[in-house]
Amino acid sequence: MLWTIIAVLLILWLLGVVALPAVGSLIHLLLVLALIVLVVQLLTGRRVVV
Repeated sequence: MLWTIIAVLLILWLLGVVALPAVGSLIHLLLVLALIVLVVQLLTGRRVVV
């Protein structure tokens, strides 16, 4: 689930950088937050059951 969110945010960020720079910065912020959550999840070693 987390990988899907990160992939969607990455695609939206790339579109935002090219098409709408103001929206791209917001998506960039969300992408950074998602990456921080991903790193914390990988470091703690816990698996989320979906």
